[in-house]
Amino acid sequence: MESVLDFSRDFDVSSLDKVVMTFYSGHGEDAKLAQNVLTQFEEHPDAWTHVPEILEKASFPQTKFIGLQILGKLVSTRWKTLPEGQRQGIRNFIISATVKVTSDEALLRREKLYVNKLNLVLIQVLKQEWPHNWPNFIPELVESSKTNLTLCENNMTILKLLSEEVFDFSAEQMTQAKIASLKQQMWNEFSEIFKLCSEILAEANKVSLIKATLETLYKFLNWIALGYVFETQIIELLINRFLEPPDSRNVTLRCLAEIARLPAPEYNDRVIFIYTSVMAAVSRIIPIHANIAEVYRNASPSDEELVLNLALFLTNFFGEHLELVENDAHREILLSGHIYLVKISAVEEREVFKICAEYWAKLLSGLYNEVTALPIGNLSLSLAGIPHVLGDLKMRKDIYAEVLSNLRLVVIERMVKPEEVLVVENDEGEIVREHLKEIDTIVLYKSMRELLIYLTHLDVVDTEAILTRKLAKQVDGTEWSWQNLNTLCWAIGSISGAMNEDTEKRFLVTVIKDLLGLVEQKRGKDNKAVIASDIMYIVGQYPRFLKAHWKFLKTVVNKLFEFMHETHEGVQDMACDTFIKIAQKCRRHFVMQQAGEKEPFVNEILRALNRITVDLSPQQVHTFYEAVGYMIAAQPNKLHQEKLLAELMDLPNTAWDTLMVQAAQNADVLSSMDNVKLFSNVLKSNVSACISVGPFFLPQLARIFADMLGLYKAVSGIISETVAQEGSIASKKTHIRHLRTVKKDILKLMETYIQRADDLESVNNSFIPPLLDAILGDYNRNVPIARDSEVLNLMTVVTNRLGQLLTPQVIPIIDAVFEPTLAMITTDFTEFPEHRLWFFKLLEAINRNCFPALLQLQPDQFKMFMNSVFWAIKHTMRDIADVGLGMLGELITKFSQSPPEVAGPFFQQYFTTIMQEIFFVLTDSEHKSGFTAQVAILAKLFLFANTMLEKVPLFETERIDTTNRILLQEYLANLLGSAFPHMQKAHIIEFVGGLNEFYNDGIKFRGAARDFLIQLKEFSGDELYLDEKEAEAQKKAEQERQVAMSIPGMLKPSQLEEKDENI
Repeated sequence: MESVLDFSRDFDVSSLDKVVMTFYSGHGEDAKLAQNVLTQFEEHPDAWTHVPEILEKASFPQTKFIGLQILGKLVSTRWKTLPEGQRQGIRNFIISATVKVTSDEALLRREKLYVNKLNLVLIQVLKQEWPHNWPNFIPELVESSKTNLTLCENNMTILKLLSEEVFDFSAEQMTQAKIASLKQQMWNEFSEIFKLCSEILAEANKVSLIKATLETLYKFLNWIALGYVFETQIIELLINRFLEPPDSRNVTLRCLAEIARLPAPEYNDRVIFIYTSVMAAVSRIIPIHANIAEVYRNASPSDEELVLNLALFLTNFFGEHLELVENDAHREILLSGHIYLVKISAVEEREVFKICAEYWAKLLSGLYNEVTALPIGNLSLSLAGIPHVLGDLKMRKDIYAEVLSNLRLVVIERMVKPEEVLVVENDEGEIVREHLKEIDTIVLYKSMRELLIYLTHLDVVDTEAILTRKLAKQVDGTEWSWQNLNTLCWAIGSISGAMNEDTEKRFLVTVIKDLLGLVEQKRGKDNKAVIASDIMYIVGQYPRFLKAHWKFLKTVVNKLFEFMHETHEGVQDMACDTFIKIAQKCRRHFVMQQAGEKEPFVNEILRALNRITVDLSPQQVHTFYEAVGYMIAAQPNKLHQEKLLAELMDLPNTAWDTLMVQAAQNADVLSSMDNVKLFSNVLKSNVSACISVGPFFLPQLARIFADMLGLYKAVSGIISETVAQEGSIASKKTHIRHLRTVKKDILKLMETYIQRADDLESVNNSFIPPLLDAILGDYNRNVPIARDSEVLNLMTVVTNRLGQLLTPQVIPIIDAVFEPTLAMITTDFTEFPEHRLWFFKLLEAINRNCFPALLQLQPDQFKMFMNSVFWAIKHTMRDIADVGLGMLGELITKFSQSPPEVAGPFFQQYFTTIMQEIFFVLTDSEHKSGFTAQVAILAKLFLFANTMLEKVPLFETERIDTTNRILLQEYLANLLGSAFPHMQKAHIIEFVGGLNEFYNDGIKFRGAARDFLIQLKEFSGDELYLDEKEAEAQKKAEQERQVAMSIPGMLKPSQLEEKDENI
């Protein structure tokens, strides 16, 4: 096998064929050896010289692909280093190889994959050579297309690929100047391309050629001048020749959908012509009375695609040109198009529905805004569904009344599961608890809920009528099924807040009564579980109704307590989740004495706490404690609040006290697994209560604090002793793992309280000294595998919360955790992932909040700190790398703002090191997700070197007639030149000069860095634009939230801040 690696001998293609065959069909060591040989062959700098022979003589298709892979890599990474003659030779070879295969139709069909790969290599060459070194490419291609139909077909594919490279994928693969040049060239030469496409579409009869041309035209439509579309006969050709024949209608409809998306105000008549002509043709292919959802279930892939393309056409047209047909003259075709769209929305294919939903949201939003813009404002919404109330006022929503009523029914019947629902039907038809959330379903529910909120606002009477009618059919059994009941109840729950309070009250009372009746009526645990799940979901979505109707709220909560005894999978979980949701939204009502009641309901709950929770699992009990904690936090009277807290914690405290008494009498209490589990359970109950009670949890924490630290030390002693005797294997023993859980629960409780404490001075004085004494020494002394990452987590929380108050304690914290943790995480990038993340977050917290403490570190300690920062930015785990980059950027800023006697020595020692480390990650493709942060740090370094650090000598030199700016430029040019010898020196100097010029202009600075990375050919993904895309998505989400806040019901109750429920 190794003979193919000997480049001093004549090359034997058959030997390479054998290696490739062994790799693809061999086994074991032979296959592994073949893989190694192929890898070495592909990476050899002279391998490309054998490509012509490989493509000419190879008998195995995969061998040819390897040859083209080598050639493609050469073109994309080393093209500029080749002499002009070799570049011309490779170009001619690729053209002749392509023409040879594509001139013979039988050969083209047989070698389709090979031709596709050849085309891609040709495109890589074009990106390097066209237009400056190959100005006649387009004319040559057009002329060659006239010589042979099969060749013409492949030329269409090449033009399509070229369009994609220039207009779709260029941002991630070419420099900005190159992109601009190629786009301009395409625009300049498009008339010849368009003429060729038009001639083919007007005269050709060969189906494959027509389809290839239509596919290519489709790629052109989003960037060509509008005159090519609307001032030529191309539209008539598409509609009259290709829209109805089955072979071409899908790609034709896609082209027309793309045209329908174009804003073209000067061509309104042509746009209307397109719509009327397409709808006339569609009515012949799919009659308007057809049940499209039913047809789709049994359709061929081609017919499924037709429905998808019709959805795209209609949504694109209505989305861009709705006002052109929203008038009396075009009323019939307007409504017929929307009826088609409603029918398509009923198709059981999510991708099709998402396309429709996006348009429906835009339409409904516009109709809603028109109503709310009336002089009587939001009052019009409550009247909008009542006939004659708005008089003769003509509104757009009236045009669509029937369409919207049908759409309501479709959305209700297709409603998907909200994430709050835990009880689901599995593939076997069994009712079970859901364990994995489907992100796609959650996103789809959000968009469907938005549609139904708008639809309810636009006609609340019709919405209520449809929901009530469908619920009646569940009760009488005519439409009874789990799926039908679920979708109906999910729809009812999704419109919370969209009705006025009187309508909501009447509607909801009917719904809950009917559902409670169904619980009694239906037999079987599965049936009851489904109905219980639906009841709990609905009541959890209507806190406004519950707060306004105390007796109903109390009835609902008591029903939840009943469901907590129901052992069917998922029901208890959902009962607890619904209870905590109601407790959060209605917390004040539980601690007030309501009319007709002898005492606040919370007192009743606390007395019955043991009876209510007896059938719950420990995790569910903890959820219950958290829920009651929200009620206690809402009690404004401090004495009453402390009494309620004591009652809530009575059972855990009794168990705690009993264990502590036993521990005082017998040191072996912790040797019992049951006792250890009980300790853990009690601590978790405290954590749950602390989460919701917040700063008012102080009396309870103070009660157990001293005992808790004693327990921590005792548990730590047992673990350390066991590990010392039995080695690190002891940490895997069940008993030791449970003991470590107790330690983690103690750390979690302290973290939870400190996160919520409001008297930080008291926390710092009363809790921190004994806490640090208990945990830091233990962490330092333990073997690595027995150290708890939660210690680092707690120290991070303490540092962030206490800030400068903690500065005196920072050195002891660093002394205890720094070196031991560093030793654990610097052997590789993967071991101890939790310790790794929290270690760097702790350093970040110290840097941000206690910077003066870093200046007190010994020089060797500070150097270790800096090395840790550099280690962080080199991680491929994005969260750690982001922490490292954030820390480094902040560190540079803080030192730059320090006095000269502090800043000067720091930058003299670390400036070039930081520069090296940043360029290391910047030019490493595995770290491209951090591109924006890396470039921001670079810009800071250039800024400081050119301004405030101008008088600080950053580079060692004996020259006196120079500056940091000049030395930095020379240093970087040498650094990058030695790191990337294949880069031309002129490009490196131009890049460094750009950085030195643009450091105050973030956009230009990032652009220069992007162009450099693309020139390195290390980066081809869109991660170089990741941060901008994330920022844009965040901005869009915030805008959507602002809009949603102005529409009653658009935000779910759980997303609203209940200011009146706060203390």
